[in-house]
Amino acid sequence: MLMPFQILGLWVRGLLSVIFLGAGITLLSLWFANREQTVVEVEPPVQRVDHPNEKVPALDEPQRTRLRVVTWEFGLNKETAYLLGGIALLLWSVGGGLTLSPWLWRPSGGKDEPRAETSHKVEFIRCPDGSELCVASFGPADAEVIVFTHGWGLDSNEWFYAKRELGAYRLITWDLPGLGRSKRPADGAWSLEKFAQDLDRVIAFAGSRPVTLVGHSIGTMIILTYCKLFPEALGTRVGRVVLAHGTYTNPVKTSSRPGLYTALQKPLLEPLCHLMVWLSPAVRVLNWLSYLNGSAHRSTERDSFSGNETRGQLDFLTRSYCKSAPDVIAHGMLAMFRYDATDTLARLNVPVLIVTGDMDNTCTPEASRYMAQRIPKATLVVLSKAKHCGLFEWHGQFHEALVDFLAVDERRGPDRRVAKDGNAIPTPSHSASSPEKA
Repeated sequence: MLMPFQILGLWVRGLLSVIFLGAGITLLSLWFANREQTVVEVEPPVQRVDHPNEKVPALDEPQRTRLRVVTWEFGLNKETAYLLGGIALLLWSVGGGLTLSPWLWRPSGGKDEPRAETSHKVEFIRCPDGSELCVASFGPADAEVIVFTHGWGLDSNEWFYAKRELGAYRLITWDLPGLGRSKRPADGAWSLEKFAQDLDRVIAFAGSRPVTLVGHSIGTMIILTYCKLFPEALGTRVGRVVLAHGTYTNPVKTSSRPGLYTALQKPLLEPLCHLMVWLSPAVRVLNWLSYLNGSAHRSTERDSFSGNETRGQLDFLTRSYCKSAPDVIAHGMLAMFRYDATDTLARLNVPVLIVTGDMDNTCTPEASRYMAQRIPKATLVVLSKAKHCGLFEWHGQFHEALVDFLAVDERRGPDRRVAKDGNAIPTPSHSASSPEKA
């Protein structure tokens, strides 16, 4: 999922894509301009012949020249270098994603590859500001209700696997404002508080029964903000909470390089977000160039996957990021800079499942351990060989942990914390004031 500190990579990747495309076009232009050259040649002097065996020097006369067109030949020359270099850069710019990116090296998941689904019936919730939220419901109407909130830069199709593997539950998915089929806020207000209020409307849509809230990345931030704004809903409208690959504060502070990104936030990251809003159409072109040349796939794998993802999973998330409106992405990133729910953790009085990946450098495992220490009824699950999209890459293990969590009798309390391999993780002290160090 896209985080504020990744704005720098988005710009660098896009600008490099333009540079390589421009360099390829320039080299081909140089080849075209130099493929035929006109050269000036000096004609040899004319000699008079008075006798077959006697040559008489030519009379003094002006030196004569002639023009000759020389066509380039394939070989060790600069014109050939222009041609081959230009073709290589142009092919990489528009097709590197199919030849040089990790997409090519990943196995296919067959019929189970994720895909965007637009055929199912959806409903739209009208918000007071005039915007609309796209909501979909799946599964038995009388089953236990789970409300899913996706990560930033994606849409409700992120829950492709959940809709296939959790058929015994009633699943409610929705698109965050400005993403998928939801309209962006009509009043131009972007904040985690606004998103939490939208989540409240989705919960009301789900009916009167208590629901389980499941969030990924920014989805966890929205859920924690919801708990902060609507504490009375905990235990009544909300029975359980699942926080996957998330954080409790400004994600810049819980990334793998908090010192660097915190120092860059004001002078660089925030201005780049504003620039992304102003130049949204241009950035959209840059994003698709990155998709075509494969650099977007490489970036997605580096940040989101462990290398065990399928070809379809990698392309699905990468394509989703590129389809998102850049100004919407930038507004959400600016909102995340102002997010903090640290004080809310200790007040969560419902069972909470926290899922993290042991290789996640976007929202580090330390952030999840800190939340597990502070939340009274927390259960921590660590997915092995998983990064920020571990719940997508290892969807089977994630859904197994979710089902086990929903099956536990709440009255027993969280007597153990379970890792993906089944080993128990000792329950940390709830009095700790800082994240547990790995």
